[in-house]
Amino acid sequence: MSLIAATNLKKVYGAGETAVTALNGVSLQVEPGEFVAIMGPSGCGKSTLLHLLGGLDRPTSGSVLIDGHNLSDLPDAKLTEIRRRRIGFIFQFFNLIPVLNALENAALPITLDGVRPGEAKTRAAEWLDKVGLEGRSDHRPDQLSGGQQQRVAVARALVADPALVLADEPTGNLDTHSSEEIAGLLRQVANDWGRAVVVVTHDPRIAAYADRIIFLKDGTVVDQTVLEPRGNQNGQNASVVAEKIQAFGG
Repeated sequence: MSLIAATNLKKVYGAGETAVTALNGVSLQVEPGEFVAIMGPSGCGKSTLLHLLGGLDRPTSGSVLIDGHNLSDLPDAKLTEIRRRRIGFIFQFFNLIPVLNALENAALPITLDGVRPGEAKTRAAEWLDKVGLEGRSDHRPDQLSGGQQQRVAVARALVADPALVLADEPTGNLDTHSSEEIAGLLRQVANDWGRAVVVVTHDPRIAAYADRIIFLKDGTVVDQTVLEPRGNQNGQNASVVAEKIQAFGG
């Protein structure tokens, strides 16, 4: 069974003459350990789709199943539980708490979920080490580079041991070197740690790390491209992605 099974998703904002259709008839599946990038021009529905997959919004019609649970059928309390325990979120602007250090930020989701502080910090420290932030646990966000802050955000997304990680333009606020490092880290999240990763991005260099790219335009899927596992090492995948962007927009 697929981890994510979205079927015929439609999302309409507003009503009557002012109604705007953000998504129309979008279907997709994502498997455990798969890295999927979603691309397309601005306003094509990428972030809307990510919000529906993460249970942050409900579709006008269609369904999203996570581990067989139809998110549209769940009461708010159960949906919140699934978001906290099965889904990790990564954002463009990190969304770290300025007065908390890296360890406290990474531990925050499970601390709020009732895990004892000592255990929460132990688990957070393990993830900070895994994402390459050894020795930085006591640093506040303003003492870290942008790339390091995003690594804290990745650790925070993983600390609850989710099956799915959703990232909305996770490298949009980073320089080229840091962007490549975060893309490689997300590849590791899928390959080594078995999580499904779905990333919205405009950057073909980042999308080149994915297993598969879904292109949206005007709220519909216009193309899906499977990439070569080692294609990003020789630039082949980046070239493929660039060609697709030229064809469909990005």
